[in-house]
Amino acid sequence: MESQLPECHEGPEAFSRFDQGIRQVLSVPRSTLERRERAYRKKVDANPKRRGPKRKVKPSASPDPAA
Repeated sequence: MESQLPECHEGPEAFSRFDQGIRQVLSVPRSTLERRERAYRKKVDANPKRRGPKRKVKPSASPDPAA
């Protein structure tokens, strides 16, 4: 069975679709993107079977008890 190719749009319609998509992506605030990235990183780092180098864990902000 042959797979169907996606529709190809040309001309002004293609530009308007592209422009609309880009405006939608750029309308998301940077803080939201950073929050989503932190949540994703936390989820990925929690996977014990993760391949590749592991990310270094930052020390906690609590004061040093030895000092």
